[in-house]
Amino acid sequence: MGIFNISFGGGFILVGFSDWPQLEFILFIYIVIFYSLTLFGNTTIIILARLDLRLRTPMYFFLSHLSFLDLCYTTSTVPQLLISLRGHDQTISYAGCVAQLFIVLALGSIESMLLVVMAFDRYAAVCRPLHYTTIMHPILCLSLAIASWLGGLVNSLIQTGLMMAMPLCGHHLNHFFCEMPVFLKLACEDTGGTEAKMFVARAVILVCPAALILGSYAHIGRAVLKIKSMAGRRKAFGTCGSHLVVVSLFYGSAIYTYLQPKDSYSENEGKFVALFYTIITPMLNPLIYTLRNKDVKGALWKVLRRGRCSG
Repeated sequence: MGIFNISFGGGFILVGFSDWPQLEFILFIYIVIFYSLTLFGNTTIIILARLDLRLRTPMYFFLSHLSFLDLCYTTSTVPQLLISLRGHDQTISYAGCVAQLFIVLALGSIESMLLVVMAFDRYAAVCRPLHYTTIMHPILCLSLAIASWLGGLVNSLIQTGLMMAMPLCGHHLNHFFCEMPVFLKLACEDTGGTEAKMFVARAVILVCPAALILGSYAHIGRAVLKIKSMAGRRKAFGTCGSHLVVVSLFYGSAIYTYLQPKDSYSENEGKFVALFYTIITPMLNPLIYTLRNKDVKGALWKVLRRGRCSG
């Protein structure tokens, strides 16, 4: 197999789930349902955070960013997967594949940094309650959000640039979107130095934020145990517990996908893990984090009642 001509005139074939034709129709139905729920749940969070004054707090400001990221993340991969599952088109241009790789890496990197910011917000709320409004000033919140976006974009730019410099063999990507580990499988020369740089970049954007979050929650845990009121403890654990579930889902699947050696990465397993973090997790985030929250429920009923009255 010769070296693939890296040019904008080339393209790839996304194998997707064509190895399991009996699953394609079932996957199509489930993915349409999950994608619809993802769009509804995350869009609802964004709208409510803008309409209801009670939700104009740092916590919901960052949650709106998380919901927007989840919307973009699923939309960057799922529509193409649905087209592929119906057997209409499994090809993608080289330029389109590089763009998708950049977008997916950028959004994932931004979310990794945003989850750290959200952990800092919870730390300030639980460990420094009297100074919370002073610490989480709107200017600081905006600065942290911008830093997360810029940091994620820079990380993605570095990794995508390194990936484009690697010689690739073949046109078949054994996945349903242009995923970094699958690209690495196509490398047809000794690219140990480049792969090492890319691994360091991935480790920095995943391991360091995860360590910071664990450190924040170690302090939060000690602070919560000092609260004498059981109601206060339950409220603190409830708010922070939701964030920890989201963190576990995100970093668990991301570390499995991006931090294992290239030779041990299973493409077939990787597809189903990718389904989890591109579809299931973005769908669950609103349910885990906000839709069970009393403030969000109150805001939702308020908007619905307003709609009935105006109708």
